[in-house]
Amino acid sequence: MATKLSGFPEFLPRERIVEQQVLDHLRRTFELHGFANIETRAVEPLDVLLRKGEIDKEVYAVKRLASADSEPAELALHYDLTVPFARYVLENAGKLDFPFRRWQIQKVWRGERPQQGRFREFTQADIDIVGRDELPFHFDVEVARVMAEALAGLPIPTPTLQISNRKILEGFYLGLGITEPAAVMQVVDKLDKVPAEKIHELLLEQGLDGSQADRVLALAQVVTTDTSFVGQVEALGVEHELLAEGLAELAQVVDGASGVDGVVVTADLRIARGLDYYTGTVFETRLAGWEHLGSICSGGRYDQLAQDRRTTYPGVGISLGVSRLLVPLELSASRSVPSAVLVAVDSEDTRADSDAIARRLRARGIPTEVAAKAARFGKQIQTAEKRGIPFVWFPPAAVKDIRSGDQVDADPDRWTPPAEDLIPNILTKEQNT
Repeated sequence: MATKLSGFPEFLPRERIVEQQVLDHLRRTFELHGFANIETRAVEPLDVLLRKGEIDKEVYAVKRLASADSEPAELALHYDLTVPFARYVLENAGKLDFPFRRWQIQKVWRGERPQQGRFREFTQADIDIVGRDELPFHFDVEVARVMAEALAGLPIPTPTLQISNRKILEGFYLGLGITEPAAVMQVVDKLDKVPAEKIHELLLEQGLDGSQADRVLALAQVVTTDTSFVGQVEALGVEHELLAEGLAELAQVVDGASGVDGVVVTADLRIARGLDYYTGTVFETRLAGWEHLGSICSGGRYDQLAQDRRTTYPGVGISLGVSRLLVPLELSASRSVPSAVLVAVDSEDTRADSDAIARRLRARGIPTEVAAKAARFGKQIQTAEKRGIPFVWFPPAAVKDIRSGDQVDADPDRWTPPAEDLIPNILTKEQNT
């Protein structure tokens, strides 16, 4: 018997239906906002992937089996979609229209230890807007709004989109006289995992004095659902040109992303994002009651997504960990097949009549299958019940809702199931038990 590989989730049909509906919703939302789809190759040169640093243990190297013992690996599976996208932009810059708006949903691979919400193979959904040499700030607002709308349409606990701006943190630290703001940001970024007292100690180890460390932590405590954070930060008494610029930008993003039903938007100055390539707006997202999963959707502004000798390509983007989101929630579908109707078969001699009815229903967009055996009608109904199919059609012209028992005469060229029965419904773990 084959051994199950941890960290490589495989869905049962009901779970796969959920994933497909989620991906369809994301695609529709992204395309409503004019984002174009791309797909990049699964592998990249190993040295390109390792340039980001601190991920060498996460990369899965790829090489031909025949050369496994004699040649070093030159290729590796991509561990995110940003590095391949940067390479894609450089290679196709002459054929793309900028600003270039892209959505991408693909598998990625990371060799980290599997645990709840973390996998070795998983699906990510990314959106990015990239400019040539410059990218106006209003795109930061747009990306936040698009992802808020995408999250709002998913069957998940209430998400909180946490937004910050690295200019605020960097400007505040510089205004305090801190000479290495990036190092302090990396410490502050651990606040969700490390107690504030320990963070204070780590800041002192960075060379901050007690007053500086206290004010750094005071800044990190600022969390609001509106633009009142501006006054709270100003009340801390630190001034710097970069700080003022970051406050103005964050106020615009919070205003622009707010007002989406089902999503809480906060200005959260704990959010620093430890990666150095972020230069302004940064995002993280957590689910109500599932905060232990960490951020399920992250991103930000990066002014040097890619560059060559002549041109720089700045961008802003956000990435949703689809597998990280869906697997722990244990969502399921109301049925294990797309079929809304099972056409019964009276006998094998009349199977062609059942097939003809099914074709007429399918021609009108109604997912339909024909019974596998000409068994007693009671058994055929049991088959439909087991698979969650709500309607059974009895040739030539009767259809039964097997949940209520109601049966009516019907014409396969006119009858349509209720809209809520046309495709499977997504159920939470509680609804499915």
